Amino acid sequence: MKSLRAILGVALVVLAFYCAWKLIPPYFANYQLEDAIAEEARVNTYTPKSEQDMRQTIFKKAQDLEIPIREDDIKVQRSNNSVAIWVDYSVHVDLPGYPLDLQFHPSSKNRGL
Repeated sequence: MKSLRAILGVALVVLAFYCAWKLIPPYFANYQLEDAIAEEARVNTYTPKSEQDMRQTIFKKAQDLEIPIREDDIKVQRSNNSVAIWVDYSVHVDLPGYPLDLQFHPSSKNRGL
């Protein structure tokens, strides 16, 4: 009986580590993309950088992070004193017996003084 509990305990720990191995990278990549979006909005509130150039910068960062988005998915809106950037995407994760799609919505809006 004790050996069965030990085997089940080890199996549970291995399963938890496997799930963490599959789930943490998409969340970490989203965090890094969100940080890049916030910095791009903050820095370019006061520069003449075009919306298309900002979109390309964010797209290159997303490619570096292996985030499955197209350049058209990135929305950039510049008005007089503000820059807003947002993107919606999903990442498919195959867990044992439970495939799921993680939905992410990183965004940032920065207003000038």
